[in-house]
Amino acid sequence: MDKGKRRMKGPFENSLKQLAGVRKIIKMDDNIYAQLQSPQRFLEVSIPVRMDNGSIRVFTGYRSQYNDARGPFKGGIRFHTTVSVSEVKALSAWMTWKTAVVDIPLGGAKGGVIVDHKELSDMELERLSRGYIRAIYKIIGPELDIPAPDVYTDPRVMGWMLDEYEKIVGHHAPGVITGKPLSIGGSKVREYSTAQGAVYALMEGAKKIGLKKGSTVAIQGFGNAGSHVASLLQDLGYKITVVSDSTGTVVNSMGMDMKELKNYKEKTGSVANYPGSEEVGEKNCLTQDADILIPAALEGVITEKIARGIKAKMIVELANGPIIPEADEILEKKNILVIPDILANAGGVIVSYFEQIQNAYGYYWQEQEILEKLEEKIKKAFDEIWENKENYGTTLRMGAYALAVKRVSEAMKDRGWG
Repeated sequence: MDKGKRRMKGPFENSLKQLAGVRKIIKMDDNIYAQLQSPQRFLEVSIPVRMDNGSIRVFTGYRSQYNDARGPFKGGIRFHTTVSVSEVKALSAWMTWKTAVVDIPLGGAKGGVIVDHKELSDMELERLSRGYIRAIYKIIGPELDIPAPDVYTDPRVMGWMLDEYEKIVGHHAPGVITGKPLSIGGSKVREYSTAQGAVYALMEGAKKIGLKKGSTVAIQGFGNAGSHVASLLQDLGYKITVVSDSTGTVVNSMGMDMKELKNYKEKTGSVANYPGSEEVGEKNCLTQDADILIPAALEGVITEKIARGIKAKMIVELANGPIIPEADEILEKKNILVIPDILANAGGVIVSYFEQIQNAYGYYWQEQEILEKLEEKIKKAFDEIWENKENYGTTLRMGAYALAVKRVSEAMKDRGWG
């Protein structure tokens, strides 16, 4: 019964368990803790969309605004069949800690629509994107809440959303959406910023445990973030030996060429049966032999059972919440270093913040300048997290949570919310 109950826990319950854990470490004020257990605002909307055949289909969408004590709400929008109230609330909580841990003046939010984007035509996808903005436009804005892309949304979708918002408000407002195309106020680096930030965090972690370039890497998820991190690591001399997507897992202990694998997936729609590799099935990616494991898909994939079989020395959470709390405890006992999502995938929101700054100034930076600023942010945050880990004698995740929650709590107290 207990095991069954654990399996049924949703992402938001997991996020609250993490918050409860850090409460014990930093001795959080009871009044602050009470407020941090739920979003400040949660909106559920119905989005009627005219389909290409003339019928109307109604989609359900959400926007969770978790906390804005440190600045405007910030967070992506995902289009996926698994979108749920629990997921969106959890992701908005994690974004609150993420912006705090890398010390950018933003809060946390998240949005989503329950949809299989593969079933929609381009015109239907555009109508859905615009409909979602019409449904939530009153609670977003450059100084209120700034959405961004997430799972199965991209710069094209952000362009439609920006255009719809500007039509409604009657003026240009490029800072309301980040992750936009470059032609309408997007930022260089944003396309691969999440992966680049993860690489910087990975390199800091590798130094701590003595992993060298040439170490082997397993990547679960070969979408935008996963494929970019694979290419970046290969360019740095790491050996990508395991890659999976939703259809399969390919393994080659000698390493695989990521450019060739990307081309293969573009042609076939899958990494499965990539020539020169062994196919072991999508579910077996996480427990393959590799020095570094990078879960880059959805949350909750590393359960207690999976954790017991993991052979990696370090895990870099490119996905949000891929490890459930019970699995975290097992990984800690196995002495596996976990670089938590609120640092490992913070590159996206950091460069989104840079995009907001550029939009506000109407002046745009070059790629190298953005990369230098991103690296500085990630390294500084890693050092501060490690210091908290050592001071409190805890895991890197709890060190990150301690740092982030202290910053949010302090802002709440200074506003008189305590």
